[in-house]
Parts: sequence; C-alpha cells; structure tokens
Amino acid sequence: MSEMPNRRAVLGAGIAMAGGAAALTTRAADAAPLPLPTPGPSRSPAAPAVAADTYVAPDGPEVMAREAERGAGPLRKVSLTATASRFELGDGVTVPTWAYGDRLPGETVRVTAGDTLELTLANHLTQSTSLHWHGLSLRNDMDGVPGLTQRPIEPGAEFTYRFAVTQPGTYWFHPHSGVQLDRGLYAPLIVDDPKEPLAYDKEWVVVLDDWLDGVDGSTPDAVLDELTHGAGSSHDPAGHGAPAPAKGTGEAPSRLLTGAESDLLGGHAGDVDYPHYLVNGRTAGAPSVFEARPGDRVRLRVINAGGDTAFRLALGGHRMTVTHSDGFPVTHTETDALLLGMGERYDVLVTAGDGVFPLTALAEGKGASALAVLRTGTGALPAATVRPKELDGRVLTADRLTADASVALTAREPDRTVPVTLTGSMAAYDWAFDRKPYDPAVRMPVRAGERVRLTFANRTAMWHPLHLHGHTFALARPGGGAPAGARKDTAVILPGRSLTVDLDADNPGLWMLHCHNLYHAEAGMMTVLGYLR
Repeated sequence: MSEMPNRRAVLGAGIAMAGGAAALTTRAADAAPLPLPTPGPSRSPAAPAVAADTYVAPDGPEVMAREAERGAGPLRKVSLTATASRFELGDGVTVPTWAYGDRLPGETVRVTAGDTLELTLANHLTQSTSLHWHGLSLRNDMDGVPGLTQRPIEPGAEFTYRFAVTQPGTYWFHPHSGVQLDRGLYAPLIVDDPKEPLAYDKEWVVVLDDWLDGVDGSTPDAVLDELTHGAGSSHDPAGHGAPAPAKGTGEAPSRLLTGAESDLLGGHAGDVDYPHYLVNGRTAGAPSVFEARPGDRVRLRVINAGGDTAFRLALGGHRMTVTHSDGFPVTHTETDALLLGMGERYDVLVTAGDGVFPLTALAEGKGASALAVLRTGTGALPAATVRPKELDGRVLTADRLTADASVALTAREPDRTVPVTLTGSMAAYDWAFDRKPYDPAVRMPVRAGERVRLTFANRTAMWHPLHLHGHTFALARPGGGAPAGARKDTAVILPGRSLTVDLDADNPGLWMLHCHNLYHAEAGMMTVLGYLR
C-alpha cells in the first residue's frame, strides 16, 4: 500500500508534517512559523498553523477561554515515566515491553472532579510518545495527539500536561503514537464525584487487555506490518472451524487470525491472534484476586484497553447492575453479562456472595478468555477455562441503556448534520472514513454552540468501536427529538448498520474521531472534528 508510510508516520511525526499541506482555503505559504514548545505546564506544543485562519487552534484564545470557565481547583501533581520493562504475566510467561513504570496496568491516577491535574510524563523510550486522556472533556492542547494538538515527546524529553478535570467517572490514558497502546502503556484514571450518589463498600478497578508484545518475538509494529502488507484477515464468512492463527513468516509467528466469528459483533470478530488475554495484567492461569466480605456492595469499574478484542464479561453467581457507561450515569439496568468494545468503560454494582467467584472476560469470537477472581470465603481458585453460565444469559450492549436524567441532553433539533461512511476491507486493510485515509489537514467543520448530529453508516464487513475525543455524545431518536441513549465517547457500530449520535459543540479545538481498533486507526480510519473560528 503506497500510502502506508505517510499514514503510519502521522501519529509519530512532528507538527511540521501537519503544517505541510494546505487545509481548505488556507494556503500553507501563509502559515506563520511554528513556535517551539515551552517546558512549563502553562502552554502546550503549538498546533498546526496551516489552518489557523479557518479553525480554532489547540492553544488558541477560544480554548483558553473555555478552560478558564472550568476553573482552577486544587492541584494534583503526578510524575510518570514511560520506560522499557519486563513483566511476569503468570503461567511462567515473562515479557519485555514498554510501560508506565514497573506496574501493569500503570498505577491508577485518582483525582476529584473540580481538581486541576498536572502530570509530567518523562519519555525513557527509544521512540517518541504522547499521552491521550481517553474520555475526558479537557483543553484541546492537552489531548495528546502528535501532529494535531502537540509535538511528540521525544526520547529523553518530558512534557507536563495540566488541565481542569470536571466530569467524574471511569477513564483511562494511553499513548496516541503509532501502535504503542498495544504494549503496556496504559493506566486507569478515576475521577471521584464529590457528591457521590452511589452507596458501596468496596471498589474494584478491572482492566481488560489482549496481549502479544514480547511473546515469541512479537511486537505490535510487526503485527501492523503483517496486516497491511500481507493479506489482512483470511475471513471465513461461513464461520466454519475454530479461530486459528494463519501460517507465519519470519522469526516471530504470524498473528493473523482466521475464523473468529461472533453473532454479537455481526460476524467477523477480529484480525489479530493474541496469545494471552489479561485482567489487571494477569493471565487466566494465575489470576489477580479481589477480596471482599459476603454481602459487600462492590463497584466494578471496567475498562477495555485491548487493541483488537471485544470482551464479554460476567461474574459467576452474580447479576450486575449497570450504573455508568463511559463515565456518565445511566438508568440502572440489571444484566448477566456486558459486551465491551475497545475503549469502552462500564461501572457496575454487585452484591458479593459467599465463596470464590470467577470474573470471566471472554475474548468475543476468539475462543479464549481472561480471568480474575472475587474471593469472599474459602475455596480453590476456579479453572482458567471456567465459563460462568451468566456469559450465556442476557448480554447488555450500550444501545439498551438510557442516560440518567442528570446528564441527558436537552431536546433540540441539530444545527448541523455530518454524515460519515465507514469504508475498507479486511483483505486490503484499507480502513478509512469516506474512502479517505487520515490526513490531519482535513477536518469536519463545526461551530461552537451548535447541536451536531453525526450519522455513521458502516459499509464494511467488520464492526468498529468509534471514539470521539474531547466530547460525549448521546444516541439520538430517529427523526430528531431528544437524545434517548447513554452519554458515550466510544460506541460500537456493527457491519452493515447505521448509528446516529448527537453532541453539543462546547469544547473548541481540533478533535480526533477514529476507530479504537488500534490497527484500523493506524491503517487510516481516523479524521478530525474541527471548530471553525
């Protein structure tokens, strides 16, 4: 694919790359020289100047005014280092990888809504990196997208992210640089509610992941090369046979997956054959154990940090009450199991029984699972292959949820409707929006104050978890009217289906919209929602 070197370089390249092409009516020749980044937290690396006369710049006055409206609460300082590490995952598996310090997942960052977070990231890696705050509505120049909102953080350098945090909920952070997310570079971000309405005794943060980095020489970059330069996925449309890795070439085994099928995902489940699936950094044969007492009310904050895997989650012997999706409260809904696309988060409440219970995360359509354990009494750990009956019960997806009245969007007709078509195929691995691979100079224009309706049409044979930076949206009723669905920043759209969402354009800047299948995004399924000046 001749376009691939440019597409892959976008997220790891400097701002100068984005400024090298004309955007809409603004000529590159008119762009002012880009200033150098400042070391302190008061300013971020500059945004592309090429569209400065047309679009709000990530560090423009409109962004600063919006940040001032959020206020400056108590300061919470954090230091973080991205570095090479080695982790023992369980079952005798030890892998070299990159991570935030010596923990997998990285240590949870915890703040209270109203705080100002100041996090300094030191880059001890051999590549440039960045840090994106998944799900937060924050100032645009702190969003962490190299080539769009900041310059990359080069090896040996550091950068301080500083911004107001206003919305409580379950979030996480990870790089937005190449395929670094599919290593160990991720961690939870929990924003406590100073007026917490839920009553519970304990909290369990649960991070799900699919893992291949460092296993038999595998790396995410090699997998991306295999997907884009090889045949992609040898999809078995009839669904015959169990999922199996395709024949490999080179020193590392092939990580292409065939025969992965799921009715819940509308057919093909994924392209990557991961050797391990993890809960909180542990394999199913050596699971992490959460201890509570019988009768405890436990709040689970569940994050899917995977690269190519949807997880179906259930806690054996329990029903779950869903309270939040992507950080925002929903009308409480009971279910046996949850389906989480990459990037989605759910908060659930359970009343713990007496005993030892498997929390199983089935890698949907891939014939494997991850495991953690809830222990409230004596008993042996469950087998790695345990499959709670709840996995085959009622499986909740986001389209069945309704936003809590406290966060529901008010009824309003859209001021602007933006149609987006999802295109591409597994064979060519040419994922894109409207058949155009990602170009940071191409933006979907909106204006501050508008109600914006995004209408997605998935013309591919694959499901896609779509993620919008800096905003939440709500599922809209057909024909207009008040949005009815949960407030989300990441939503799954099935093959051949359509999805309509509404959002309020209340956070000026340049914001990524992309598939959160990491390999789809890197192949080109990304674009920019840009605020007009």
